Amino acid sequence: MTQDLNVIIVGGGRVGFQTTAILAERGHDITVVERDPEVCDAMADEYVATIIQGDATDPAILEQADVARADVIAGLTQNTGVNLAVCLEATEMNGDGLRTIARVDRLGGEEYTRFVDAVVFPERAGARMAANEIIGGDVESISDVTETLDIVQVRVAEGAPAAGKRLANVNFPTGTLVISDDDGERIAGPDTTLDPGKRYVVAVEPDVADEVMNLLRG
Repeated sequence: MTQDLNVIIVGGGRVGFQTTAILAERGHDITVVERDPEVCDAMADEYVATIIQGDATDPAILEQADVARADVIAGLTQNTGVNLAVCLEATEMNGDGLRTIARVDRLGGEEYTRFVDAVVFPERAGARMAANEIIGGDVESISDVTETLDIVQVRVAEGAPAAGKRLANVNFPTGTLVISDDDGERIAGPDTTLDPGKRYVVAVEPDVADEVMNLLRG
């Protein structure tokens, strides 16, 4: 199973909230820092994360968010400068093990990767783009087809229940369709083998996503 991450999200607006919800559904430990008390109250009502009201550029607030133990910090406010500043400050406080993600206000913001590990322009692709950058690793959400269907690309883990088996021999739950074979160039069929270390594109309904991930990731 993909390792659960300790994530700090700065900014609880539309992008921050939706990203938090996606990550929480995947079992990650999320702390959100947001200045607006009304936004904090709205997020707290959803029970999706630990909510801290305050200014994330204040070192005391980052300490309250336990930045020293965080795996990732994502600045997702509408202010590029604030997002970059928070990431730089958190890196100084955390050390070498922190992944930093900054939301930017325009395409072509790759010059900012001198300061952070990755930038996102979620206006182009929604909160799922930010979630993908935060998680990295072996499970990547590619698209929301409808409100009740996701398409994900998954790397099969060594030792997972489905690893090394033909699709015909794997009891995937109803609501799952393995789309591509391991090179991504052909439609998967009953004889497709789920080789460990290879990636497969899968369409999955949210209600069975955990079961599917257990089969493919262990």
